[in-house]
Amino acid sequence: TSDRMPEIPRERALDSTLALLADPYRFVSRRCRAHGADLFETRLLLRPTVCMTGPEAAALFYDTTRFERAGAMPGAVRKTLLGQGGVQGLDDEAHRHRKAMFLSLLAPDRIGGLVEAVDREWEAAVPRWAAQERVELYGVVQRLLTRAVCAWTGVPLPEDEVERRTRELVLLFDAAGAKNLRHLASRLARKRANRWAADVVERVRAGELHPSEGTAAHTIAWHRDLGGELLGPHTAAVALLNVLRPTVAVSVFITFVAHALHQHPEARRTVEAGEDGADWRFVQEVRRHYPFFPVVAARARRQIEWKGYTLPKGRRVLLDLFGTDHDARTWDEPEAFRPERFRDWDESPFGFIPQGGGDHATNHRCAGEWVTIALMEQAVGVLARRIRYDVPPQDLTIDERRLPALPKSRVLIENVRPA
Repeated sequence: TSDRMPEIPRERALDSTLALLADPYRFVSRRCRAHGADLFETRLLLRPTVCMTGPEAAALFYDTTRFERAGAMPGAVRKTLLGQGGVQGLDDEAHRHRKAMFLSLLAPDRIGGLVEAVDREWEAAVPRWAAQERVELYGVVQRLLTRAVCAWTGVPLPEDEVERRTRELVLLFDAAGAKNLRHLASRLARKRANRWAADVVERVRAGELHPSEGTAAHTIAWHRDLGGELLGPHTAAVALLNVLRPTVAVSVFITFVAHALHQHPEARRTVEAGEDGADWRFVQEVRRHYPFFPVVAARARRQIEWKGYTLPKGRRVLLDLFGTDHDARTWDEPEAFRPERFRDWDESPFGFIPQGGGDHATNHRCAGEWVTIALMEQAVGVLARRIRYDVPPQDLTIDERRLPALPKSRVLIENVRPA
């Protein structure tokens, strides 16, 4: 009959896991366009999954009365990127309670100390780079951020451990989505990093380490869950790494900042001139334009009716972050790099979701978003105004088949000098 609910469009393939891995950033939006809908059903790792794109889908996805996160992310991602027992897998009051702790550490008025620590590292790094023939920006920025975030969080980092700890933290995000031995390296790095962070927590609790009050090491070591209990050493370790890892992962965005400064000279001239708000607009357009997280996952708490479609209770749903940030219904010429589009942006919480959507306190929107923006703005200032460098011939193609996507050359610079 004509009043029957329309069926959710379905992929013909038995399973779309390989298709998603082959095109992680554009698979969902391309298939949605092919189906002429904002959603379609497929199987991923043989599990029925609904994939959705666009601002209306995002508004639905971030409705916590309809979706939960527990058990939605694949085990491989929990065992590497997020850590077992992390805030990303909590729901309701437990999620809000743990999230409030992260927001207290990472709020805009609390992150000045981190920005200062990173600034000191930039200052120290420039003379070193000036003495080198060529510098790979992605790698050197990772080390710089690792040193700074450990200093800021109260985590001891002897100089002879900088390389090893940087490598472990980087493997948690840079190899989590790898399809080969690098994924095993990511799992191994997670075990080692968990041991390292748990040791820090236990030394704080034993009175052997005395990080300042208000630092992440102090706050997480003494944080109590809803039942009034201290977090177990493993859960506390995962929480501490959920401050360290994402900060070091900003190296991906800073590499994209350098890429955009090189590829878009007119946008570079605007930030070089130091026009008011230009750095912020440039950073927002980098976050919108470049691929960072492709998708996020949740599960339907109950049967959901949406746009005439029915999503059954328990169904896993993937929301397309990259495709939503490139949705032509929200963004004029979405594939063009145009920072000025953020001059009169309406700040919609669902049309622009590079680090998740909705409200930071109640939704699963990245608590470190302000850190990301602050460190990217700082990088714009350094790369566009504080130093000069040459960009030698290299392959700056963005490799969108890897997670996270990166320029193939990781952005090589040479002849680094103060401006």
